Amino acid sequence: MGSLGMYSESAVRKKSSRGYDVPEGVDIRGRYDEEFARILSKEALLFVADLQRTFRNHIRYSMECRREAKRRYNEGAVPGFDPATKYIRESEWTCAPVPPAVADRRVEITGPVERKMIINALNSGAKVFMADFEDALSPNWENLMRGQINLKDAVDGTISFHDKARNKVYKLNDQTAKLFVRPRGWHLPEAHIFIDGEPATGCLVDFGLYFFHNHANFRRSQGQGSGPFFYLPKMEHSREAKIWNSVFERAEKMAGIERGSIRATVLIETLPAVFQMDEILYELRDHSVGLNCGRWDYIFSYVKTFQAHPDRLLPDRVQVGMAQHFMRSYSDLLIRTCHRRGVHAMGGMAAQIPIRDDPKANEMALELVRKDKLREAKAGHDGTWAAHPGLIPACMEVFTNNMGNAPNQIRSARRDDAANLTADDLLQQPRGVRTLEGLRLNTRVGIQYLAAWLTGTGSVPLYNLMEDAATAEISRVQNWQWLKYGVELDGDGLGVSVNKELFGRVVEEEMERIEREVGKEKFRKGMYKEACKMFTRQCTAPTLDDFLTLDAYNHIVIHHPRELSRL
Repeated sequence: MGSLGMYSESAVRKKSSRGYDVPEGVDIRGRYDEEFARILSKEALLFVADLQRTFRNHIRYSMECRREAKRRYNEGAVPGFDPATKYIRESEWTCAPVPPAVADRRVEITGPVERKMIINALNSGAKVFMADFEDALSPNWENLMRGQINLKDAVDGTISFHDKARNKVYKLNDQTAKLFVRPRGWHLPEAHIFIDGEPATGCLVDFGLYFFHNHANFRRSQGQGSGPFFYLPKMEHSREAKIWNSVFERAEKMAGIERGSIRATVLIETLPAVFQMDEILYELRDHSVGLNCGRWDYIFSYVKTFQAHPDRLLPDRVQVGMAQHFMRSYSDLLIRTCHRRGVHAMGGMAAQIPIRDDPKANEMALELVRKDKLREAKAGHDGTWAAHPGLIPACMEVFTNNMGNAPNQIRSARRDDAANLTADDLLQQPRGVRTLEGLRLNTRVGIQYLAAWLTGTGSVPLYNLMEDAATAEISRVQNWQWLKYGVELDGDGLGVSVNKELFGRVVEEEMERIEREVGKEKFRKGMYKEACKMFTRQCTAPTLDDFLTLDAYNHIVIHHPRELSRL
């Protein structure tokens, strides 16, 4: 990696007593491992430290702006289009042309950066695999470092996995999906790596290590001369996109590759961001390949944004689908915005997983997926997401039937009709009812997901759906909202209101159900009781925590003492 190996010996000569070679001001507090040390080379760490030092004040300011916006919403304001950037929304401009390597993205599969998952996803027949350091990964030290090793092996084409239980070896096919990587959001720290006495920014660690080790090989093997490719999560404002654009430019310059080589798709998964889509694309216009409907996080963000608005209570989460006016408006405006600017408008996640022991139920689930994907394709989306390889043929068939030989619908589905959508369309309260079963399901899913996350698993199959942090967040904030405002459960004829006493009984009964479902042994060994305490505390807290994972993260950080680091 000669092109980034430009740092002076004095800058990288400090030897950490934990076993890693580190630049001045960098301290690694995670476990020492020889394989990890190859990823955490002194040059790679200096690259990450340079990004941290260059952009940390910009990141701090952006996070302060988020807090200020939250204060305004809590005082009664609602998100809207910014008059100051009207000229960006109304003027004619386009993003850089989509690279040929990723012109066709009709089906994308997503999943954590686990070794077997990476191989299966790249071999799945999908056009793209989004390897996830974010919502589908529990960011403990082992997962993060092994994820970087796995991705390097994948880009190098050498990745394999021996499943000893099945005595089966997994290797890459000749034809594989294109690789996108999703780093964590701006708000998450990396508490195993300290830079100048403070935890590193998680996304800069994820991006920096991956880019440093893989940009050259990726451009040769996967990018057809462009790339690497990324997904960017959790943004709330274009100023956050501007930071990413500057990070990309600095990385390109330091690597000696052409400006605009790195390409990224931004997830529109927060309510404030839907009013900033043109501005986000504008800031990233040399590096953008589109926007994606991150619809589960978007529902979570709707509740979080309106946490102080008792007139905007959600119905049961299963009723908040794309048929709701505010969700359909969000999707339509995203398509119109992306196609007007010449980039992909990606659809949302199909979270269903195959139901192997019930063919009839499986076919019903697949039919729901087909209907959802048909809606997306007809609306004008250029592709969609699937959580499981078993869904890919059905998704691929729907999009191919609607798109034919065209790689996308950027030019053919302009959606000029969506130009008339207003802020009221995007904010309309979702319709539906609230039930005791909805409260129970939220509680059951939230506790089980959190228990898995605390033990290192960030993507969990529950009740025939693949749950990640986004769906767990809906469960948490909806419970919190219902408890805070004592909502009436009006959908099942009970006529009772949600209060702490009722919630306490629900938690107790759902814990008993979880124990029956998973078995006493797994329940005893798992962290269900710890997860229950944490989830209950967050649901009943007087102030809503911004993210479930921020509090939970403290429980998975393990700092290794210097003298024990190599034992």
